[in-house]
Amino acid sequence: MTINQSVITDIKAIILDAKDMAVRLVDHERTKMYWHIGQRIFEEEQDGKDRADYGNYLTRFIAEQLEPEYGSGFSKRQVELFRQFYRTFPIANAVRSQLAWTHYKMLLRIEDQDKRDFYIAEVIKNNWTTRQLERQVNSSLWERLLMSNQKESVLALARNEKEPSDAQEIIKDPMYLEFLGLHREASYYEKDLEQAIITHLHDFLLELGNGFAFVARQKRLHIEGDEFFIDLVFYNRLLKCFVIIEIKTARLTHQDIGQLQMYVNYYDRYEKKDFENPTIGILLCAEKNNAVVKISLPENNKTIFASEYKLYLPSEQQLIEEVKKEIEKQEIENK
Repeated sequence: MTINQSVITDIKAIILDAKDMAVRLVDHERTKMYWHIGQRIFEEEQDGKDRADYGNYLTRFIAEQLEPEYGSGFSKRQVELFRQFYRTFPIANAVRSQLAWTHYKMLLRIEDQDKRDFYIAEVIKNNWTTRQLERQVNSSLWERLLMSNQKESVLALARNEKEPSDAQEIIKDPMYLEFLGLHREASYYEKDLEQAIITHLHDFLLELGNGFAFVARQKRLHIEGDEFFIDLVFYNRLLKCFVIIEIKTARLTHQDIGQLQMYVNYYDRYEKKDFENPTIGILLCAEKNNAVVKISLPENNKTIFASEYKLYLPSEQQLIEEVKKEIEKQEIENK
């Protein structure tokens, strides 16, 4: 008797889904337990508010009573986190089942509520792991999106309250590619950077942002007997268009912009369907001159973008400097 092996595959999938759901349920119950502990600590702390050091004494006392019986998960530091958890999320219904306790521990480090709300929405929408959330926070995703967008727009996109209508709403500048493992001082070619991106495609898609899907590498174009090769082609389902990426490991030139414009024109004329939006082109470059980019493109340009890539994550001070430079550039351009 022959048995269809797909039944085994299906049963294994059911088992894995059930195990995953069980883990999520247990973690959510644990998270709610920490919230209720934090609530109880807060209530007790309020009763002793006339004593300035009562909060510190209380958390130390609770830890001394609980840690010997329940382990290091109830150390003084952890007990203080439970109190902070309740203070930061005082409404029980605001504790989301899609977020694990490890997500919340990281979110508690973020003081700005709008910034915290943004990352919560992105975790839920994209099903980010804690590691992915940590990477996005460390790469200053919130701040980079704010450089070219209004805060209300960034939050609305994260919460799915609106669809992106402009590529500028989701394209980042700069892009951080620290996950590629390349070094600034090392000598490498465009093909090396391209190969590193393909090798780490999942991480690159995370950096690109919402809605991107990989289509092709070194896409060959035949134009009247001449051959050309596009480095990378993606599709964005939110913008409903192809996205072409050309890699330049040197300073960007106006010739590079012209080359990318040709590729975008080709896709618009021969690949794009009537129901799709115009193709977008991104020049991923080591360095650029914004004035050259601006004057090389039409004033109403909405399809060609230049984005610098960085091979390391910025420090907080470096990010502040980047934001200052971007503001200064925009002020000069608006004069």
